[in-house]
Amino acid sequence: MTPTVQTLRFRLLPHDTGQEWAHSCEQEIERRYQVVPSVVCAMCCLFGIIYCFFGYRCFKAVMFLTGLMFGSIVIFMLCYKERVLDTQLSVEASVGIGLGIGALCGLVTMLVRSVGLFMVGLLLGLLLALAALVAMEPFYHPPTVWVPIGLLLGVGMLGAVLTLQWQRLFTTLSTAVFGSAVMTVTVDYFIELLLLVQYVYERVKVAPARPLCWYSWVILGVWPVLALLGVLVQWRVTAEGYSHTEVVISRQQRRVQLMRIKQREERKEKKKKRRPPPPPPHPHKAHLAEPSYRRKPTPVRRFDGDVLSPSYIQSFRERQTGTSLSSLITSTHAVVDLDYDCGSTVPLTMGSGPALRV
Repeated sequence: MTPTVQTLRFRLLPHDTGQEWAHSCEQEIERRYQVVPSVVCAMCCLFGIIYCFFGYRCFKAVMFLTGLMFGSIVIFMLCYKERVLDTQLSVEASVGIGLGIGALCGLVTMLVRSVGLFMVGLLLGLLLALAALVAMEPFYHPPTVWVPIGLLLGVGMLGAVLTLQWQRLFTTLSTAVFGSAVMTVTVDYFIELLLLVQYVYERVKVAPARPLCWYSWVILGVWPVLALLGVLVQWRVTAEGYSHTEVVISRQQRRVQLMRIKQREERKEKKKKRRPPPPPPHPHKAHLAEPSYRRKPTPVRRFDGDVLSPSYIQSFRERQTGTSLSSLITSTHAVVDLDYDCGSTVPLTMGSGPALRV
């Protein structure tokens, strides 16, 4: 691992400088930047900003980049350290092979959501373990290299399991922490040419501790500040009202709805095929006109006195003919039915004497 880091540092730093890893705070750093490393660091800073403030919003892109990074780094280390087909590969060939296999790993993590979440949680655990190693170095120096390795594996697996359980929370936290770490490394390159990165790497190797300068601690303090800011921005602005599970559920619902529509159309076609053709209409019935709608006539309203009783009519006839005197007497007590329908009666004439009741 040490020759690999030295080779990478040799390519990042200018070739004409004889600067060593050991650096004192009084010594001024000679900064001579090359074009390619500077462009790479600037692109990494851009990706760090996207990770830190838009990580959960760009869920698929984060899954792909996480798988690409893990696959590329692991394959690059294996190809550069080990001999492939009895030949020692160059750095360029190792980078090409690492990027190719890393792209495949990125596709897997993007398409399989559980694998992507596992890798995101593992990344969060590794970063927290590195921060713990740096923080406890002034108080405790591990006696063996297995202590940092066990800490890295344990915290990494714990972060992966927690991310699978609480996906939204730990995805937001992981993207904010990793994005801020990338931006911190970029700042470290442009200020002190990756001296802070070397210090963190020495903590993993359990190398003798070298004192850090005050500006290195300031650069290291930028990391938690940016991480906290990224979590707040994602929680309140970019990730608000967005859920990575709704996209999957809506696609599944669309597929189910399309399947149901197809099944309904197939059933309708089968029913049409099974139904016999309708019989031809009868010739006589075809000429008959359909009965028209007739409106019900308005009922005639009746008032009191419209209908005369039969007794009144009979008495009127007897008056005209003058047949008998008794009919005149009975006619004085005749009753007229003013409302035949309602059954109300009133006396037709009023006698001088009291009315006779039977």
